Amino acid sequence: METARAREAVRRAFDRRLEPGRALAGEADRIARACRAMAVRFHRGGRLIVFGNGGACADAQHVAVEFVHPVIVGKRALPALALTGDVATLTGIAAADGVEEMFAAQLRALAAPEDIALGLSPGGRCGNVRGALETAHGMGLLTVALTGEGGGFLARNPAVDHLLTARAGDPLLVKEMHVTVYHVLWELVHVFLERPGLLEKEGVG
Repeated sequence: METARAREAVRRAFDRRLEPGRALAGEADRIARACRAMAVRFHRGGRLIVFGNGGACADAQHVAVEFVHPVIVGKRALPALALTGDVATLTGIAAADGVEEMFAAQLRALAAPEDIALGLSPGGRCGNVRGALETAHGMGLLTVALTGEGGGFLARNPAVDHLLTARAGDPLLVKEMHVTVYHVLWELVHVFLERPGLLEKEGVG
């Protein structure tokens, strides 16, 4: 009896993930456009700069290492860094200027116009992610945001060039979908970079 209940619980857990996965697949065009724009920036010598809070802080570091140190042999390493790994810098900025400035201040010091800013905010309501994306947009960076259902105030922010949304109400499922999204970003960026002719057309990136 206990085994049957456990099997049913596992089945329900997987069933809960089916619809968000289908919805994510339905965003294929939006994701492809973001990947192409990112590939253009890398093609021009840009870097990927990633940031987020809490669990998204660890995700930001995961994204950066995927690009810098590809696990698939033969794939090109691409320049990327997370703004979440330097505790001294984060706490120094937070103490002097407030938590809202933790990422924006680093972007002003480190970023260049050809770079890409990727902000992770499952709820879309992190003030320091919003501030960093607005700062990046003002500096000429390409801006990409990963959010959860509804997108919070990032969904309505003109500073976000590409909004990628995991359509799930459960924050745990949102985080799982985000892992899938940034793995797809990595994969498709490489697909575009292997076809440089697609990246040199006017009006891209």
